[in-house]
Amino acid sequence: MMLIIRTLCLTFLITCTASNEGGDLHDLGDEQPNHDENCNEQKIDPHDKTKYTDQKHRTGGSCSADEDGTSLVASFEEWKFAEKQLLAESFPLDPEKDNFVRQVPNAVFSVVHPVPFETPVKLVAVSQEVLTDILDLDPNVTSGDFFLAFVSGNTFLQDSTPLAHRYGGHQFGSWSGQLGDGRAVTLGEYVNSEGERWELQLKGSGKTPYSRHGDGRAVLRSSVREFLVSEAMYHLGIPTTRALSLVVSNDPVWRDQFYDGHPKQERGAVVLRLAPSWFRIGSLEILSTNGEIDLLRKLTDFIIKNYFPDIDMDDKDRYLAFLTAVITQTVDMIVSWMAIGFAHGVMNTDNFSILSLTIDYGPFGFLDGYKPSFIPNTSDDEGRYSYEKQPDIAYYNLDKLREALGPLLDEEQQKKAKTILSGYTEKYKVEFMDAFRDKLGLYIEEPEDEYMVAVLLQMMQETEADFTMTFRQLGDLPLMGSPDPPIIDDSLWALKQLNTHRMFPHWLKLYRQRLQKNGDDETDEGRQQRTKGVNPKYILRNWMAQQAIEKAEKDDFSQVQSLLQILSRPFDDQPDADKAGYASEIPEWAKDVRVSCSS
Repeated sequence: MMLIIRTLCLTFLITCTASNEGGDLHDLGDEQPNHDENCNEQKIDPHDKTKYTDQKHRTGGSCSADEDGTSLVASFEEWKFAEKQLLAESFPLDPEKDNFVRQVPNAVFSVVHPVPFETPVKLVAVSQEVLTDILDLDPNVTSGDFFLAFVSGNTFLQDSTPLAHRYGGHQFGSWSGQLGDGRAVTLGEYVNSEGERWELQLKGSGKTPYSRHGDGRAVLRSSVREFLVSEAMYHLGIPTTRALSLVVSNDPVWRDQFYDGHPKQERGAVVLRLAPSWFRIGSLEILSTNGEIDLLRKLTDFIIKNYFPDIDMDDKDRYLAFLTAVITQTVDMIVSWMAIGFAHGVMNTDNFSILSLTIDYGPFGFLDGYKPSFIPNTSDDEGRYSYEKQPDIAYYNLDKLREALGPLLDEEQQKKAKTILSGYTEKYKVEFMDAFRDKLGLYIEEPEDEYMVAVLLQMMQETEADFTMTFRQLGDLPLMGSPDPPIIDDSLWALKQLNTHRMFPHWLKLYRQRLQKNGDDETDEGRQQRTKGVNPKYILRNWMAQQAIEKAEKDDFSQVQSLLQILSRPFDDQPDADKAGYASEIPEWAKDVRVSCSS
């Protein structure tokens, strides 16, 4: 049954049309790393909020770091993938070794080498944080020829087995059969000095057996966006894949950007991206749909064992526990999207991570003026993946996961799976309200909170007030002991727009009264400190990315690099970013910037 969730309806009430059938959600959740046999491998929890709020710069190229903790691997001659490559060693590989487009049965991966570019490549940008904190590499390695060749797919490490993953998916509500990594190759798995296992993947590295009618390439335009937003989302505190590097070539790649019959030549580019795992719901769907049940069980058990360590592998209900854990983490991800004003754009099940990471950035977008029906993808004619429908689509995708697990469940367990999924609605509502209380600097739950949030969003919608800056500036607005109504000066441009609504002064009075329930020690300074930690000042707006793209197409990579730095501190006031207009009203021309699935 399709769940219809409207985040906040016009009657100022949160409503859910799907009934809750008593569903309850619970948080569920020996190899040595290649540095030293005494370093134990650790499971990465991408939903651990502390890693976003306590981002101390970690270095250390081995378990026995120097006294100052800054030992990093100086060259690729010393840097190696993990001795045990779990993906290549755990599953049957496609026996066909030639690289051509085909249907691949009874396999999870095909061995595929990246296709080198024919023209020289240039390094556009590197995430120094990923380089040092995840890959234990000294920043000086980026100046070497081998680094450039490695991150562009022009060479690979001799001990690696490059893989393209086979998966399927429901695209725009219909089953699309075999899809797979059509232009991505996983180079290998690396276990770092913290014991974290990461999968390194090139996107745009050439054809694979899963390319269908594509050329296996990615263009600079879309690659700039994916590179920047991967790192930006991490620093916003949203579960996401990461990006190490972006390179560009002069290899011609033809794209019809808006599917209007006007293709043009663009430049081929490659992003090296990382994730604890690239498995997605479609990874299980293809096996379940094709009746490959033994392989379905093998892959599901692998995922549980390696990414959900709190689940007992001997538990006969482990698949129900797995479904519960994925639902819980998915709610966490979707609420974080909604609270930050992010729209993914293509929430197909083949783009939906089994670890509830934000993956496969395509025609995404952040809200400018608050418009719940915002559709970031011009290719989405029906608005299936609009901002406001994302909770619905997440439910739909989780239901497809439940169906994919069906062959592993007995009749009673299948009934329980439906009950478990029905708990999604209430959990989403609770977490959504918690997130927006945080955005408003509110403490404990009060009965009027839903009304407060609903009215605010309704006013923002009717005035088209900027989503990001409205919440940011509300935190800056003096309320305790200030005039009633408070003075809104020109620097608070988003609030000035919101103040055109006749109900806003009354809402501010209610908001002031609600803040007083936080306690006698409530101050403007304390509220500002709290809200600045959850309401960013800088997000990757489409127009900012577009400016960087246009410069990069002329081999000026300065704005890509500066945005990377600015977006690594989205909650901090940055004078240079303010001077560039990144916290100002969007330029008039920016309203015409469009993005599509073409990449």
